Amino acid sequence: MIELRQSRLDAAEALRAFEARAGDAGGLVSFVGRVRSEAAGGTVFGLHLQAYSPLTEQGMQTAADHALTRWPLTALSLIHRIGDMAPGDTIVFVATAARHRRDAFEAADYLMDYLKTEAVFWKKELTDKGARWIEPRAQDYQDQARWALTGDT
Repeated sequence: MIELRQSRLDAAEALRAFEARAGDAGGLVSFVGRVRSEAAGGTVFGLHLQAYSPLTEQGMQTAADHALTRWPLTALSLIHRIGDMAPGDTIVFVATAARHRRDAFEAADYLMDYLKTEAVFWKKELTDKGARWIEPRAQDYQDQARWALTGDT
């Protein structure tokens, strides 16, 4: 399941729906990303996230297809919010299921690295010190680069 949405994202609801689709997988891994209340820019009042549709969804689908090719997954879910959000709101839900845990962990990690570095999103953080656009950190690119070490991109 690939979804880009403006409406509220309930991680518990997304996990229940994912578990129902996971079949008899032995390992289910999920990640939930939320808007922080504190950041380098100060106290966070909100986050504005933009995407370029349909390019963003196409990239998410390509990353999902790659994960399904690289790891023997029984289910996969990528849900990402766009629009205005407040501290504590869920931004992203990623879940993978596989017969064995390692495949599920690696696939989920790969998908989050893709979303942090390659997905077409623009994030603006609104803080007590003003607004600033957020770029991926050097560490995010280092994390993403490890997936290319085996010849995969």
